Amino acid sequence: MNTRPLGRLWPVSALTLGGGGIGQVWGETSRAEAVATARAAVDGGITLLDLAPSYGDGEAERVIGEAFGGRLPSGVRVTTKHGLGAPPGGEVYERLRTSLEGSLARMRLERVDLFFLHNTLVPDPRPGRGLPPRATPRSLFVEAVRPAFERLVAEGTIGAWGLTGIGVPSALIEAIGETPPPAAMQCIANLLDSPGGLARFDEPARPRAIIAAARARGVGVMGIRAVQAGALTDALDRPLPDDHPEMVDFHRAAPFRAVAAALGMSAAHLAHRYALSMAGVDTVVLGVKNRAELRDCLAAEAAGPLDAEIVSRIDRAVSRGG
Repeated sequence: MNTRPLGRLWPVSALTLGGGGIGQVWGETSRAEAVATARAAVDGGITLLDLAPSYGDGEAERVIGEAFGGRLPSGVRVTTKHGLGAPPGGEVYERLRTSLEGSLARMRLERVDLFFLHNTLVPDPRPGRGLPPRATPRSLFVEAVRPAFERLVAEGTIGAWGLTGIGVPSALIEAIGETPPPAAMQCIANLLDSPGGLARFDEPARPRAIIAAARARGVGVMGIRAVQAGALTDALDRPLPDDHPEMVDFHRAAPFRAVAAALGMSAAHLAHRYALSMAGVDTVVLGVKNRAELRDCLAAEAAGPLDAEIVSRIDRAVSRGG
């Protein structure tokens, strides 16, 4: 598998195994199949495993603990996350530390390579207005969260820290521009430029602007939502109401599926190749839950980037311009 530098960190495989699928966020699978999928991903050349306690209430992390018995194969790195919200500043370090210790116990490891803030980063609210659910205000991030991450780096329990790019775009871009910047960002990277149900803010999403800002600062970019939670596949694998953001995107993507069919590819295969072809994306995080889905993604990476004509054809099909 191709490798690319993850910002200023280290080389990483073009694909990352995400924990959502093996943690049963994206449909049912068995523990045995999830363990087999994790091992097959590493055998297929994947060198980064992206996890979080919220992926199946710790299930994804337990899968990795069982799959590798606390001894990751040489060259394989791991991330985890914590959805902090907005606690008092004096509680931030202990909450991060406690969450990290739980993750390490489930994975049977002593440290992680990357630790992400796993919730929405937002501007400070105006007087008299509250915060959105699961949001961290900018002032708390600057005064307590960033210093806590730096402390964990100094202690050696994490190698670096990052942000999940699902917050308010202006707040994320501001954080990228500050010192120290995050070592990595998880950014929406799909052909619709859609965060789907992760859009918990009023600003336009602007994922490509976030990617460009990260790239300019040497911040590694992990592309997430390549198939937009199933909206960019041939069929959704779970029932959703018609007004659900993922169902809205599924209908919007009908012309894209026609392009994929005309090219003789599954929609998921083509969507992953599109994400892998996006400028500034170092690695694309997979949400696969079994070995069959993994094989399709490995084949998409092996097929190489899309040529400019096909990218333009897809962009026109979904009215993205180009």
